[in-house]
Amino acid sequence: MRVLVTGGAGFIGSHVVTALREGGHEPLVYDVREDPGADVRDAAALARALAGADAVCHQAAMVGLGDGVADAAEYVSRNDLGTAVLLAAMARAGVRHLVLAGSMVVYGEGRYTCPRHGAVRPGPRAVADLDAGSFEPRCPECGADLAPGLVGEDAPADPRNVYAATKLAQEHLAAAWARCTGGSAVSLRYHNVYGPRMPRDTPYAGVASFFRSALARGQAPRVFEDGRQRRDFVHVRDVAAANVAALEARAAPGVLTAYNTGSGEPHTVGEMARALSAACGGPLPVVTGEYRLGDVRHITADSSRLRAALGWRPRVGFADGMKEFARAGLREE
Repeated sequence: MRVLVTGGAGFIGSHVVTALREGGHEPLVYDVREDPGADVRDAAALARALAGADAVCHQAAMVGLGDGVADAAEYVSRNDLGTAVLLAAMARAGVRHLVLAGSMVVYGEGRYTCPRHGAVRPGPRAVADLDAGSFEPRCPECGADLAPGLVGEDAPADPRNVYAATKLAQEHLAAAWARCTGGSAVSLRYHNVYGPRMPRDTPYAGVASFFRSALARGQAPRVFEDGRQRRDFVHVRDVAAANVAALEARAAPGVLTAYNTGSGEPHTVGEMARALSAACGGPLPVVTGEYRLGDVRHITADSSRLRAALGWRPRVGFADGMKEFARAGLREE
């Protein structure tokens, strides 16, 4: 299978290219890092790149939380306009199979249970609470403490920053393309991806690269809030394998199917920082109590649908993955 990989020279995309090649497929890299003319907003360049392709693995995106709404236009241009131009080019070229790099950020906060009211969806955390060091969301009905759990694909979307809004819009665009063309579309909703080839000091994957960059400089990782935020850290090779599995499975035509793509093993941000510090032999993390508006407290995945439907499972455990990541070189982006 010939697969056009947008963003194929990037962090995740380059691993997808490797996994495709190892699986006997022919990946075609489309990335402005290698060719300044390979912009997903360039319909003519895409038409040339799509010639002879059987499928597209769409990894290209502008990532991170963004700067409030000041850079909203750039996020929308790169992520949503770029996706729309790509989908239109695929329709003209007759390419009917798409795997999209989705994101868990479309959910907002994760799943919570109140002992009195059951499953609830807390709203955005108040600035006054964050300033006071009160980081845990409370039950919107009674104010009680909540128990975080795993979020499934059927949870309502609740994007809480510009980047999250563009990732949800990408899914809607892909679903519309699938309905119009009869194509198959899969969105792999990545959780916190980490591993070799990660760019230094990037907002992607939460704080993994910031911690790793600090340790490379001999500095202590700075952990925001109280370090107890729960995340699902999934290794980049496992994410690449999920992309190959989704491409080979050829999802049902005419619809978009979403799959959480995570390790299934929640860990706190503080745990990750301590694991990296230990593996690097560096200074212990410093918990700062600082916060970023737009961050969510807990978001961890239920990836059972992906395992059941595609036979995929993560193979790199947290401890081994962090030891490898601590030794891996970081690249400039």
